[in-house]
Amino acid sequence: MALSFQDIVEEARLSARALMDYGDHFFNPTIRLGVTGLSRAGKTVFITALIHGLTRGGRFPIFEPFATGRIARARLEPQPDDAVPRFAYENHVRTLIEERHWPNSTIDISELRLVIDYQRQNGADRTLTLDIVDYPGEWLLDLPLLNKSYEQWSAESLALSREPLRAGLAAPWHGHLATLVAEAQADEQAALTAARLFTDYLRACRDERFAMSLLPPGRFLMPGNLADTPALTFAPLDLPVGGSAPEGSLWAMMVRRYEAYKDVVVRPFFRDHFSRLDRQVVLVDALSAFNAGPEALHDLEAALAGILDCFRIGRSTFLSTLFRPRIDRILFAATKADHLHHSSHDRLEAVLRRTVGKAAARAEDTGAEIDVVALAAVRATREAQVARGRDKLPSILGTPAPGEVANGETFDGNTEVATFPGDLPADPEDLFKGDGAFRGLSSASAEKTDFRFLRFRPPLLEHEGTEEPALPHIRLDRALQFLIGDRLQ
Repeated sequence: MALSFQDIVEEARLSARALMDYGDHFFNPTIRLGVTGLSRAGKTVFITALIHGLTRGGRFPIFEPFATGRIARARLEPQPDDAVPRFAYENHVRTLIEERHWPNSTIDISELRLVIDYQRQNGADRTLTLDIVDYPGEWLLDLPLLNKSYEQWSAESLALSREPLRAGLAAPWHGHLATLVAEAQADEQAALTAARLFTDYLRACRDERFAMSLLPPGRFLMPGNLADTPALTFAPLDLPVGGSAPEGSLWAMMVRRYEAYKDVVVRPFFRDHFSRLDRQVVLVDALSAFNAGPEALHDLEAALAGILDCFRIGRSTFLSTLFRPRIDRILFAATKADHLHHSSHDRLEAVLRRTVGKAAARAEDTGAEIDVVALAAVRATREAQVARGRDKLPSILGTPAPGEVANGETFDGNTEVATFPGDLPADPEDLFKGDGAFRGLSSASAEKTDFRFLRFRPPLLEHEGTEEPALPHIRLDRALQFLIGDRLQ
């Protein structure tokens, strides 16, 4: 697609901002680390555990500069962007450790600055600033809209909504859609109803029974202060191929509001935040997709491919740093690895590699480094062998969250249980087969699914003196080594 005048202006703005950032970072070496993931992937927990471990002395044997003592200290400092909310680290730590609840999900962008004093391998003392930018993964799925017309987006959204699993969820919206004539006079009430029913359909797709991931526009599910504004009051229409919107029509109204959404929501996010990132973590709740069934995994695959295509990636060079910053390292992390026995962790990583494989291959051709890891930023379970007859099953012990159900039992949130989560298949393709390697929640009740991963409460930790206890984790140190280890050599 040819660049428009607006695109050229945006590129000029980005280059000017890159020059300013380069000047700041020349004297104060800085990494801007983006942390994102789709709903319930654990972004808030990941950032909280990362900061807590670095500032309070976590156990990170794989993170070389920390394990060898070259990091003298890590401390929080005021963030540089005055218009961005501060990541509420202290509240999240209190929620995890004292209340034993998981923090609320990310619904907006936030930021935190961590300054690391360290000694280089040659003995010189240095400082690295880590600016952590937390943002909802749903916003990433909006970025492709910048290169799509309303007509293109509308056709794609309708085709997706008519796929077998989604069609039933979209039925109320489709019923209203059938009453609308795109060329008819603009009707505010018709637009409001269409937007509401379309949003209800997106929300139903995100339910844990279906765990769909490809759900743009992202702000429809987390509108914030834009709720009920015209910029969020539009929906796809059945449109004639090759036609154009008559002046004053419902079609023209939808086009105008779609373009307003891009101007008010998408472009500012890209310009002010996304385009400035150096490194990126994409957290993936693969277990929710396993619970929902093969359709959810295919949807997750499409969503992750769309996310990766959004990144401006490649090997970072002097010129790119000056004028067109690139993300040179991306980590895809399958979260909640503690919900599986360690014997299945390699298989969980294999499933994620399969899910991002095609898109990652394209990214690696640009010189960017891509890695995949199965982790738990805060480990909520421990492992045990449970006897069943003559067999000893590799199981996990933990406290299910209140209301969780397994084998007909509803848990109260206080009782620790041992559960055998099952083994993931050795061949990741088995999970993607439509004829079913297993039944998901979308086709069977919770107690009848082959794979059912309970939600566990954060662990009960013992305090030693006045210091907060270290948060147990799985491979958080490996994630840190990949993301920033090379900048601390």
